[in-house]
Amino acid sequence: MSAAPGWLRGDSPGLTLARRSLALVALCLLLLPLADLEITAADPWAELWRMARGLAWPDWLALENPLHAIALTVSVALWGTFLGALLGFPLALVFPRSRTLRALCAFVRAIHELFWALLFLQVFGLSAVTALAALAIPYAGIFAKVYAEILELTPRAPSAALPAGTGRVSRFIYAELPLVWERLASYTRYRFECAMRASVLLGFVGLPTLGFYLESAFREGRFGEAGALLWVFYLLIATLHWWGHRRLLPLLLIAGLYWLGPLPEVDGALLWRFVSHDLWPAPLLAGDLTGLLAWVRDMPDLLPAIGNTLLLALMGMVGSLVLALLLWPLASRHFGNRASRGLGRLALVMVRSTPELMLAFVFLLLLGPSMLPAWLALALHNGALIAFLVARHADGLTPGMPGLPASGRYAYELLPRLYPNLLALLCYRAEVILRETALLGMLGVATLGFYIDSSFEYLMFDQALFLLLITAGLNIAVDAAARRFRPREVPVDDPCSR
Repeated sequence: MSAAPGWLRGDSPGLTLARRSLALVALCLLLLPLADLEITAADPWAELWRMARGLAWPDWLALENPLHAIALTVSVALWGTFLGALLGFPLALVFPRSRTLRALCAFVRAIHELFWALLFLQVFGLSAVTALAALAIPYAGIFAKVYAEILELTPRAPSAALPAGTGRVSRFIYAELPLVWERLASYTRYRFECAMRASVLLGFVGLPTLGFYLESAFREGRFGEAGALLWVFYLLIATLHWWGHRRLLPLLLIAGLYWLGPLPEVDGALLWRFVSHDLWPAPLLAGDLTGLLAWVRDMPDLLPAIGNTLLLALMGMVGSLVLALLLWPLASRHFGNRASRGLGRLALVMVRSTPELMLAFVFLLLLGPSMLPAWLALALHNGALIAFLVARHADGLTPGMPGLPASGRYAYELLPRLYPNLLALLCYRAEVILRETALLGMLGVATLGFYIDSSFEYLMFDQALFLLLITAGLNIAVDAAARRFRPREVPVDDPCSR
């Protein structure tokens, strides 16, 4: 008798999924020698111990007036999500019927919020408008896509039962919207949690959210203060369902206006010059084709940066796959005891709640500049997220072969039923992983984000826009490839998969 599980024998769907996964892993191993994974730190273990001690024994007294940073972080996230939903919902109604709109939404959501912030920073400065625009614009594209997918699943029977002559708006409001309202609200709540992480990250470009103080504390070695700030952020995420209750949202929105502060004064002439001239190559505006070709030739050598971006994204996907396979039993009711499952869930929630850029920054301090910190950050964050969702899916399954040891229950009973969903989650995360991969160039990793950040730093806005277009194109292409790669007819209803 073969020792392989049944789902890996014969010409089965499970065998197809295993082949796809192995092909992904094999490609990663084949290209891994091309990655810069050197450790350059003198004593990473001593530094790791200092960071762990700071997280275990946070220095609460070192926090100076954290209320403003907390309030600004929440206000930016809340208003950014609200404006994104406000823009995205009407777009969702047209989304399935407009190829142009779908392409525009794919473009705006393919560029990371921090890159949008760097763009708006040139016009609005370090203000709330920069933060809100950086969140609202890509979120509008995300909301348009996801809301449209949810609306497409609306049952048609209630609408068909309405009297003849009922208007389209009335049909939508009374027969369709109530059926999907809870799913729309659920996804919006999840997107608000994502906005909390993005709001923290905006501190990396100078906005005084929690991320600004976190980066300063880590960079200066004040790990007790950094630990306290991290615990504040984790507590905000953990208690979001209490303080972010829908009944409190109107009050939070009103209070957020106070913490966001007054609108900045914008020079209209400066804004017009930035939009009409600074963002575009001078030869293009002059209609000089020869000069435009020379401008393109003067670009940095982008092929290595594009290669590093794609390679790091591939490494992040494979790392996430391996870690998800290893970690999901830690939080599943089918393994361990109540205490071990509680600790496992806590660990997964903490890691998945920490933004990749923050994790990469910490690993950079530990290991030195290379692709290794970025790889670890991508794999840990996304692996923990997928493992948490897979464990929740596993808790809804009932094993049919009692008496199996833990290893047999994992390999023969549960994994065959969970793996298609796990692989689908990974493919849905591919677009996000590539966005984060480009972003990690801001920490010195030689991806496209490194050159984008440098272009903004040296006020070369036309070059920055060109690189952003390349990044968006790569993201759209990888998302299309992932949709073809993922398992067919595997529903992934959890909003965290997007």
